[in-house]
Amino acid sequence: MRILYLGDVMGRAGRQAVAERLPGLRQAWKLDFVVVNGENATGGMGLSGAHAKALLDAGADCLTLGDHAFDQKDMLQFIEGEPRIVRPLNFAKGAPGRGAAVFSDARGRKVMVAQVLGQVFMKRAFDDPFSAVDTVMRTHVPGGAVQASLIDIHCEATSEKMGMGHYCDGRASIVVGSHTHVPTADAQILPGGTAFQSDAGMCGDYLSVIGMEKTEPMRRFVTGMGKERFTPALGEVTLCGLYVETDDATGKATHVQMVREGGRLSPGGP
Repeated sequence: MRILYLGDVMGRAGRQAVAERLPGLRQAWKLDFVVVNGENATGGMGLSGAHAKALLDAGADCLTLGDHAFDQKDMLQFIEGEPRIVRPLNFAKGAPGRGAAVFSDARGRKVMVAQVLGQVFMKRAFDDPFSAVDTVMRTHVPGGAVQASLIDIHCEATSEKMGMGHYCDGRASIVVGSHTHVPTADAQILPGGTAFQSDAGMCGDYLSVIGMEKTEPMRRFVTGMGKERFTPALGEVTLCGLYVETDDATGKATHVQMVREGGRLSPGGP
């Protein structure tokens, strides 16, 4: 199975780039399943129902969220009626939606997608992500109940993301990090057959400070004082993510490659 994961979509520029380019990438790379992290797609903070629909219409099979999952209040209701959106497994108890779901590709093959929030350096104390993801991996075994599985680990610390990769090795097809908006150069297949990258990066303008216009973040770094709100940068976008090929019989990854398409970063992809 050919699976593409696209990192955090950043604001209007990121949404437009996904809408314009993803249909062509699906065809050119013969993709079977696409997961897009949409938690910064609406003004850099959260995802609205309308923008979720636009990303799904562009060719995403599943959208993951993150710590900003419900910053856009209409998502509280929208997620209940849209099964293709996955919020973190270890979010607040009683949160709407689901933290893991099983999907089918065009050939009927099953893909499980789950997301967990990390604990290290995060502003809120979320429940243990390792025990949360352990439960879904035991009931959705790649090569058995599902043909492939993907875990989105949304957190600050690369060490915690690497820990999650090794914890899931051999029990998930893909473990990929999100949240920090900068792609890491460590895409690999771990010894047990799990494709891993610490952070997929963002779908946004890299002439920025992690997707935000430079002026206000730099002012705060230099002076320690804020003056205006952060606003997403609107320059040329690089789509960043991870491309993985898996074996249907075992669920193990057979090929992994970083994706960087368009914009300022050096190109990469299948």
